[in-house]
Amino acid sequence: MIESMESELSVRDTLTTEYVGVSESDTILGAVELMRRERAGCALVVRGSEAVGIITEWDVLGVVERQEDPASVTVDTAMSAPVLTIEPDRSLSDAANRMSRENIRNLVVEDEDGISGVLTQRDVIAVAGSFQGATAQPPTNTATTPVADGDGLATDEYAVEGAGADEFTTQGVCETCGSLTDALQEANGRLICTDCLQV
Repeated sequence: MIESMESELSVRDTLTTEYVGVSESDTILGAVELMRRERAGCALVVRGSEAVGIITEWDVLGVVERQEDPASVTVDTAMSAPVLTIEPDRSLSDAANRMSRENIRNLVVEDEDGISGVLTQRDVIAVAGSFQGATAQPPTNTATTPVADGDGLATDEYAVEGAGADEFTTQGVCETCGSLTDALQEANGRLICTDCLQV
């Protein structure tokens, strides 16, 4: 059921049309300041109406690792290029498969009129998780308690009881600590792992 609902969704249905745009001559520091202000994990590098690259958190980490000055290094020397694109009428599962195959977190959405936006891994996870959350039994509180057997002795099984955050069983990257996890939960608009949720 979940897979069939996801396959009916197109990239256009999921896309957040706003995106952060920078130019090739902008500094990395300027791009990072803009990304933080807009709470974006990437910025599209545009030349006129053409997407010529993308600058991601990973690209910025490369600048830091090389001990370059982000106030003087320009975007064109650190960006990932060329950008990978997808059409807005393609299915969401096609987009997710392409992200997985290419080992990327962002796809530029383009049609005959130009750039429609950037589809992010977070967009895909949020949609997949909302379907799973809609079909899952809602928990009752946030504690985990041992399950007793017939003799009243604790077993290796645990009953998960929880209320508040929606639970996602989709594998993904925690937006707080960056770790890969099998269970993401949404809290305050961010997808985070259970360890970070308890902090």
